[in-house]
Amino acid sequence: MGNTTITRIAEHLWTGEMHVRFALPPEVMLKIEAVIGECETTHDGEICFAVEPAMDLGLLLKGISARERAIQVFSDMRVWDTQGNNGVLIYLLLADHDVEIVADRGIHEKVGPQGWESICKRMEECFRQRRFEEGVVLGIRAVSEELSRHFPNTGKKTNELPDKPVII
Repeated sequence: MGNTTITRIAEHLWTGEMHVRFALPPEVMLKIEAVIGECETTHDGEICFAVEPAMDLGLLLKGISARERAIQVFSDMRVWDTQGNNGVLIYLLLADHDVEIVADRGIHEKVGPQGWESICKRMEECFRQRRFEEGVVLGIRAVSEELSRHFPNTGKKTNELPDKPVII
């Protein structure tokens, strides 16, 4: 079963969309959308936020990690399909209490895995303290700082990807 334990399966079976609504109620999701929109005015990159309560049993039995799932979601949401190769997905898997950042090659080569992991760790620290809104906003702003540094606003950007958070 690879990455899978009975405890992990139980967490995923128990965690549902109600947990998303508790951690990130509708008014917080609206705020996240507004923060993404605001941040994207400072750079030519794209930021997407997706939260998944839990993976289905088939993925768990295959031993899919949160990172592997985030890469699948990055592809499914077409975050890689931006003109500047500078799309970034912030992915939260609630059942695993895990945040993953997947970035397209244009920005990833400038920030590197350690830069993204640093942002994830700060977000996860907020989540451990049940400060979900603060953690997500912190993450969006930190990703935006990297995008602003490496892809500053040229005034020519169009919004290529939706700002609205996605619940998977």
